[in-house]
Amino acid sequence: MILRCTKKLLAVIGPQRLTKPTPEADPDDWYANLLWFNRRKCLLLTHSATLFTVFEADVTAADLRATGTLTTRLIQRELRDEQLPLDTFADTGARELVLTTTADRQVLGCMNDLAFTCQHIIDSSGGLGDTDRMYLNRSLRRVISSARDYRPPIELVAKGWTAS
Repeated sequence: MILRCTKKLLAVIGPQRLTKPTPEADPDDWYANLLWFNRRKCLLLTHSATLFTVFEADVTAADLRATGTLTTRLIQRELRDEQLPLDTFADTGARELVLTTTADRQVLGCMNDLAFTCQHIIDSSGGLGDTDRMYLNRSLRRVISSARDYRPPIELVAKGWTAS
């Protein structure tokens, strides 16, 4: 599994863990960003082809350094929550994790929009501690994006996208 990390996230997990040379961008790549809400570290994971997104609050630096275990657990948790097969994304947890830098500005732009959606849901809930994790994650996967033909990620995953 290829995980493309933002500079903010790499500062925590350690840039020395990057794979060299940088692999070519692929639709099966995952992107990860470190966000801060209510002075707490949060992780945003997004699948490149579908924009299937996972938000996790209260991650620690130790959690982030165990990146492979954390990302696999979170993605599988959200697939179960959506009642999707755990092998929906063929490479999740099946191969060694490859950490690298971001490659697709369109995915990063979509992730910025998703971070604003997170902020809105968190603020509307009264803060991170009062936010329903399942509701927030399900909401992120139902946001349409012009980058994916105005189709929500859950639809792309459930009906039209197949792992290579």
